[in-house]
Amino acid sequence: MKTYMAKKETVERKWYVVDAEGMVLGRLASQVAAILRGKNKPIFTPHVDTGDHVIILNADKVILTGKKLDKKNYYHHTGYPGGLREIDYRTLLNTKPEFAVYEAIRRMMPKGPLGRQMLKKVRIYRGTEHDHEAQKPEVLVLK
Repeated sequence: MKTYMAKKETVERKWYVVDAEGMVLGRLASQVAAILRGKNKPIFTPHVDTGDHVIILNADKVILTGKKLDKKNYYHHTGYPGGLREIDYRTLLNTKPEFAVYEAIRRMMPKGPLGRQMLKKVRIYRGTEHDHEAQKPEVLVLK
């Protein structure tokens, strides 16, 4: 028996639409990250991008459990001395919900060039409208 190794030229990609309304942020991010990597396919190969495209709608209606809205913070550094900035997730979800969902997914992806390439296949929208009808995306219901 031989081990199958996928090649990037032979991978067939699908498009999926996920409605994030009422979903927990971390659970949504982990399932979308698995689809972007291609772990839901039998041809998954760790060193090849075998994943599918994912469109996430209603990013502003994602929820966090417990007291995370007020106690969980997003940190980034400007690069200057004393440049550590922090914002709580309640403010972040009110101002930039797409960014909050994107960051949750990004941090679950592999680090390096392959992970960055896989991350380009996610599109996140605040409302229910998107401009990818030509790709004929399938509706994907996550658990």
